[in-house]
This record gives sequence, C-alpha cells and structure tokens, in this order.
Amino acid sequence: MKKTVLAMMMAALPFGAMADDDDDDGGFGMAGILSASNKQDLPPITLSAGEPLADAPLALKSGTYYEIEIEADGSQELALVGSEFFRAIWIDEIVIEGLEIRPLGLDSVEFDEAGTMEIGFLAIKPGSYSLRVPGSTGETQRLEISIE
Repeated sequence: MKKTVLAMMMAALPFGAMADDDDDDGGFGMAGILSASNKQDLPPITLSAGEPLADAPLALKSGTYYEIEIEADGSQELALVGSEFFRAIWIDEIVIEGLEIRPLGLDSVEFDEAGTMEIGFLAIKPGSYSLRVPGSTGETQRLEISIE
C-alpha cells in the first residue's frame, strides 16, 4: 500500500509543476530573470580627468538586470574600485570591443587609454554602495549606488 501511494505521488510530481496557473513570473520570457522584459539600461559612467563620474546617484532594484557603459576618454589612466558593490551583484558579462568576458567576480576596472566597456549584471543584495576613482577625495569622483 505504501509503495502504491508513493508511486502515485512520484507520478504526479511532473504534472503538479505544470499545473501552476499563477502568473507570478513578473512577465519574464523563457530566459526567466534574464529576459529582455527585466532589463534596464543605466546612464553611462564617464572616466575623464577632473570630470564627474555621473550626473546623479544610481537607484537599482534587486532582481533587475542592468547594462551600464563605462567610457574613458583617455585623458588620464583611471580606474574604478568598488569591491562591495561588485559583490552585491552577479555579473553576467563584460563586453570590451566585441570581446565578451564572463568573470566569476570583480574588484576593479582600469582604463589605460580611451575606450568603452559594457557591464551586464543582475542587482542582488540590497544596500548602499559606491564606485570611486582610487586615490581621489572629491565627491564627483565617487558614484553612490543603492540597491533596494
């Protein structure tokens, strides 16, 4: 008897998963949370000697996929550090001149010359973070980021 009940339960498992009629997927497509309907483009970060990194702080939502471009004008060798922020997100890919990099983690990025880097990531851990130019003290050389 126990074996029969267990066999019936095991047989019903796949159908129970398929019978879920709740529309709680947020409108995601086949790619789930990585679907285009869950993607947002962020304003670019600009690396230029003496210029602000961005016009305003970034407010992100946990569970949303973002793409951001980091643009360097080559006026100076500049980097961005933000290990706490990079640990609060999952980086899908970094694209540099058509080359796609899929890192396990990131601590900082640096531009030795002019160029553009695009980072695609999923915001995960709520909190307040920042990206900054190392060795700088000015507020314009720091980008505040919050994940809600």
